[in-house]
Amino acid sequence: MVERPTSMPQADTAVTSPAESGKVPKDMAKSATSGRNAAKHRGRRPAAPASSHRPPNSAASASSRFGDQPGHHDRGGWNARRAYAAIDLGTNNCRLLIAKPAADGFVVVDAFSRVVRLGEGLGQSGRLSDAAMDRAVAALSICADKLRRRHVALARSVATEACRKASNGPAFIDRVRRETGIVLDIITAEEEARLAVLGCHILLEPGDGPALIFDIGGGSTELVLVDSSGPVPDILDWMSVPWGVVTLTESERFDSEDAPSRSAAYDRMRARVMDAFAPFASRLPALPDAERRLLGTSGTVTTLASLHLDLPCYNRDAIDGLIVPSESMRAISARLAGMSLQQRRELPCIGKERADLVVAGCAILESILDIWPAMRLGVADRGIREGILRALMGRDAPSTRPEQRG
Repeated sequence: MVERPTSMPQADTAVTSPAESGKVPKDMAKSATSGRNAAKHRGRRPAAPASSHRPPNSAASASSRFGDQPGHHDRGGWNARRAYAAIDLGTNNCRLLIAKPAADGFVVVDAFSRVVRLGEGLGQSGRLSDAAMDRAVAALSICADKLRRRHVALARSVATEACRKASNGPAFIDRVRRETGIVLDIITAEEEARLAVLGCHILLEPGDGPALIFDIGGGSTELVLVDSSGPVPDILDWMSVPWGVVTLTESERFDSEDAPSRSAAYDRMRARVMDAFAPFASRLPALPDAERRLLGTSGTVTTLASLHLDLPCYNRDAIDGLIVPSESMRAISARLAGMSLQQRRELPCIGKERADLVVAGCAILESILDIWPAMRLGVADRGIREGILRALMGRDAPSTRPEQRG
């Protein structure tokens, strides 16, 4: 699939169009720096944890979070001052990441994330609402300003399930281009899955056999079975279902203050997701639970991991690369499903913006654990944006082939 670069507002550095390439170079698929969980490093299997793996204390700054040590400014002749950007407009969030190449990956120089709920009400109307589009355009205008100020040379912006499903999705894309200068590429579910895997696969526990990577989004959930024996995983099988935290939440109307009503609604959500997963589940290989590897990238898994660590507020350095016992995630899911909306709002790392959506995420996560009952769950605070950046930088990298001598 061709990745088209994003057109952006006029900047000091023009946007250029790269040639197509299928995979990133090996040196871009290396594991992150040692400030992350040891399960990322291939060749060693960590002992099964009693509670969880906690990354060691790290003084890593925001600009060295993705496998890059400060001071690595030259990669084989690459112009490390060149900035790249990725925008991911999902059903629930708008996210931007701006980075520059470094020795073992890239250095993040700017980031932005805002809950926009673009898909709010989409399941009932089949259209993006005016209020939702206004919120998304406001967030994308901030992104456009950051692209200009950071003199981004090459970028790609993608939209996912909400824009795929909405009857007025193309009209919204045109509006975004007119008002912000950003051209959004509505990608397929398959491309969404591929980019998520590319962005987070380095956090997989080492091991033999296939592994499952999943991305719980706002409007859909992607499940990807991968062979991780090479520097970039080969996708063995995949599935996208139209249930994400927004769509699944809106599918169930119930009294959030009534405990029996909450329990019944949660059971219905679980059944709906399991029914959607059934074709994929039937194709999964039979493995001992101890040999199953599982990695999740989504707000659901990072939120539940924060509750597992009992953090007073979200801390990416403590979460990205964490490995948590699956039973702990199940227990937290059950506890959240049993709480009232107000009780969830009062929990650290959830708050008002996620309190009404997190239960649907729990239902999806428990269903994934049902079809792939791994003993441990890897947690990634990275995904599509990082996948886009690795793909862009991989195609734009200087040639490493030896010079021909005549």
